[in-house]
Amino acid sequence: MEIRIPSVGESVVEALIGRWHKSDGDMVARDDIICELETDKITMELRADATGRLRIAVPAGETVKIGTVIGRIDEEAAAPLEPKGGEPAPPPTSPAVRKLAAEQGVDLNGLRGSGKGGRVLLEDLLKAGVRNEERGARGEPPMVKSEEPAPYASSPASSLEPRTSNLRERRVPMTPIRRRIAERMLLARQQSAMLTSFAEADMGRIMELRRKYRQHYEEKFGMKPGIMPFFVKACCQALGEFPALNASIDGSDIVYHDYCDIGIAIGGEKGLVVPVLRGAERLRFREIDAAIDGFVAKVRENRLTIPDLEGGTFTISNGGVYGSLLSTPLLNPPQSGVLGMHAIQERPVAREGEVVIRPMMYLALSYDHRLIDGKEAVQFLKRVKELVEEPEELLLEG
Repeated sequence: MEIRIPSVGESVVEALIGRWHKSDGDMVARDDIICELETDKITMELRADATGRLRIAVPAGETVKIGTVIGRIDEEAAAPLEPKGGEPAPPPTSPAVRKLAAEQGVDLNGLRGSGKGGRVLLEDLLKAGVRNEERGARGEPPMVKSEEPAPYASSPASSLEPRTSNLRERRVPMTPIRRRIAERMLLARQQSAMLTSFAEADMGRIMELRRKYRQHYEEKFGMKPGIMPFFVKACCQALGEFPALNASIDGSDIVYHDYCDIGIAIGGEKGLVVPVLRGAERLRFREIDAAIDGFVAKVRENRLTIPDLEGGTFTISNGGVYGSLLSTPLLNPPQSGVLGMHAIQERPVAREGEVVIRPMMYLALSYDHRLIDGKEAVQFLKRVKELVEEPEELLLEG
């Protein structure tokens, strides 16, 4: 049975083989995860469609077209292959590790892998280099044949010569997702007149409500109440009042959207992704919480799909989860607005002529000045601030 790169969307024409979870010659069972694929939009896992012996045709690290045969499963194979000529079989490892070992002159037969079943990992290769230095110091033959020059010069004069190799530098190709992020961020700068306005919101009332109803919320819905639903609902209401923030430019036309498909920026292991809450203006608080939790789980488990990412009329990015106090969020083209949330920090503020300590959050709204005037952007941001500072109006809606 052939293993082909599946189609994951009309706009995706190629995929990077991130890594093989199984080695060439391994026995695999139906539905075993055998390969991890990366496109410019998502990372996905490829599962075996049959039981048999895996034959890898394309190693990890290669980028291939959709539909390319990257391996096959020999369903007739049952017994493990015997090494030819009585030679010891090399320890199990991935094609990428074998390639690197060959480049560095590492004898895999002399290594004991730290992975499952003795599998040789990248870390084992790095340790082999350290052990090689130790063996050389004891006068023993090296395990690793290395032609690399020493990272530090042995004489003062040689320190003035250009360094031809540095073992503390690594060159790693960008993943498709990271390349796509770079392209989109550059596009946002080049094809929009982006400005950012700032405000700060008192989060005391929201925090008080979350504390008051947390136990009831957890018992009834099985999850903790988050702060994101308040901002999603606040943005939906403000977008209805200031529709230009929910619009986009298409050539010489302005496309207004009478619905709120809110993108939620989520940081994953491979980079930032923005899954979309469809019809967020109709969702209840618990539905927003559940949807965001589902997106986070999908990102963590590489189960995000192309439909999860398509569309979006406005984006919310919460840098506060990483401790960011203030930043300038970038637009997600062709959208015209993005709201940046930040860390909640207790700060002294003036209230009715007195200085009090309140939990404050800086808000940042980046917008396309070609479509949105500064006055409109500031009014939108002020409306969001009002709604999160007095969230009872939002609670009445959902």
